[in-house]
Amino acid sequence: MKPTDITDPEYFHKVVDCQYACPAHTPVPEYIRLIAKGKYTEAYMINWDSNVFPGVLGRTCDRPCEPACRRGRIDEEPVAICRLKRVAADNRDDVIPYMPKGPFAPNGKKVALVGAGPASLTVARDLAPLGYEIHLYDENLKGGGFMRSQIPAFRLPEHVLNDEVDYILRLGIHTHFKHYVTSLKELLEQDYDAVFVGTGAPRGRDLPDLPGRQEGDANIHIGINWLGSVAFEHTDKIGKRVIVLGGGNTAMDCCRTARRLGGEDVKVIVRSPFATMKASPWEKEDAMHEDIPIIDNHVPKSFVIEGGKLAGMTFEKVEAKYDENGKRSLVPTGEPDVFYPADDVLIAVGQENAFPWIERNLGIDFDKWEMPVVDRTTFRSTHPKVFFGGDAAFGPENVITAVAHGHQAAVSIDLFCKGENLLTNRPPAHVNLHSMKMGIHEWAYDSQIDEYDRLVVPQADKSITLKDRKREVELGFDPLDGYKEAERCLNCDVQTVFHAPKCIECDACVDICPTACITFTPFDLETGGEAELRSQLKVPAKNAKQDIYVQDGLKTGRLMVKDEDVCLHCGLCAERCPTAAWDMQAFWYNLTKAGEIKYGPTVIGNMVQIQRNGNGVMSDPPA
Repeated sequence: MKPTDITDPEYFHKVVDCQYACPAHTPVPEYIRLIAKGKYTEAYMINWDSNVFPGVLGRTCDRPCEPACRRGRIDEEPVAICRLKRVAADNRDDVIPYMPKGPFAPNGKKVALVGAGPASLTVARDLAPLGYEIHLYDENLKGGGFMRSQIPAFRLPEHVLNDEVDYILRLGIHTHFKHYVTSLKELLEQDYDAVFVGTGAPRGRDLPDLPGRQEGDANIHIGINWLGSVAFEHTDKIGKRVIVLGGGNTAMDCCRTARRLGGEDVKVIVRSPFATMKASPWEKEDAMHEDIPIIDNHVPKSFVIEGGKLAGMTFEKVEAKYDENGKRSLVPTGEPDVFYPADDVLIAVGQENAFPWIERNLGIDFDKWEMPVVDRTTFRSTHPKVFFGGDAAFGPENVITAVAHGHQAAVSIDLFCKGENLLTNRPPAHVNLHSMKMGIHEWAYDSQIDEYDRLVVPQADKSITLKDRKREVELGFDPLDGYKEAERCLNCDVQTVFHAPKCIECDACVDICPTACITFTPFDLETGGEAELRSQLKVPAKNAKQDIYVQDGLKTGRLMVKDEDVCLHCGLCAERCPTAAWDMQAFWYNLTKAGEIKYGPTVIGNMVQIQRNGNGVMSDPPA
């Protein structure tokens, strides 16, 4: 083993669990602190720089940051990170003055974007200020892609989506709406320097082999197509008895939409056990709150047709069995099949990609699942000018993952158009580390480590929302509740930094640490391994996914070892230390976007700065 190299920006990045878990690496603790200070515009812009759609994601994100949240380890429930994003979005002032301002000096390069979803819009946002001429193609009337067609308005109001799409389109994007691209070959024959494909996963899976499928076709609908038809107001009603097949978030959106379009008896019926459904827990809770039962462990057997019309479905009851490797099988229970009546059935059992418009003789390789072969770092296909991102690259994911893909694809397109190497020349992240010391025992941040419950986001009464499919259900936190929830953040980006030469080995930090995460040990790094060291700490460090902070250079020859997994960033070690060997230092990590200046780790100074090509917004140091 070797001592920890804290000059490696990825070390402290990994310690900021929420940011590390976010595909776009949004600086979560920093914007939460700004919300607590009432600086909503600054908080919004920090989000916008990373995740592009703060208002959308503050309502609809899959929240990979929250399971990673350190607060969830000590207080059962993580910080409501997603909904705090919405607090910034709902309470911001005019943000246009802080955004890139066109017209931009042209660089002579043209890029075509196919599909106007989050991945393509992110590419457009990142490349337009660099002088690229961006042409955006989409078959619909407006931008947004599946954010517009698949996320119901009662979860995502249209005006929120319109605002955040327009922030990008106003950068001078050439839009080609109501234009379905029928041939990639024809697009490549035009004078584009690069093409980005962000068409999503547009095809919903069907159950074509189920008996009665063809006979009942008039009342059997593919979930994502049906949601799109509702969103674009081609469909405004459904039968009173509705069965929704599937256990993902699309199924939850389908059943809740059906309730608003006339469905009185709406059921979700899923093959898997309730606990292992793909839908997010909060999505299932919202559906059940609207009186929609979720019936698990039922496998569809047939559509029942009576008098030439759909009458319902039959299901086989199963139970989950697991082998020694944890692999699940759904085994029939032997009970009689179950019949459920239905006027309409919505099939939401998954989505898949479809590329009928991409010719197979262009040099783009496809795998056995008919997915393009795409490099996971550069997002380039086997055709040098064609890049993929979002669901079109690796299959269905979510909005925040599509945004992350868009950022990296934009970096690659910029490098490609400059003739640079797409792998070796990728710009590094912006990083900064500075002391939070204000006095001998005073820090420029607060960290409330006491346990108190996560606040519940208020909702409009369902007697009102179920009558109007466009009436938003969640009301969001008001500023006071936003402040209270923000105070639950443990400021994981304020790092404990140890200076061994200052340490007198009094062990005061060990005594005061509330989680016993600090150990001084005579362990020999030359002969011992990490697993052995972890087992010998004051409290063994069992989570191998998070690093341990190891420093040598102490006068006695001992090591200082800290378990980053359980540290609360409370600052008590630094406050108690008589020699300032411990310091609390704010760590700033911002994933570099296309064309940005390559800052060194200390150039930004003691200010948190977001700057893109001459346009920026400043905020105070973390507090």
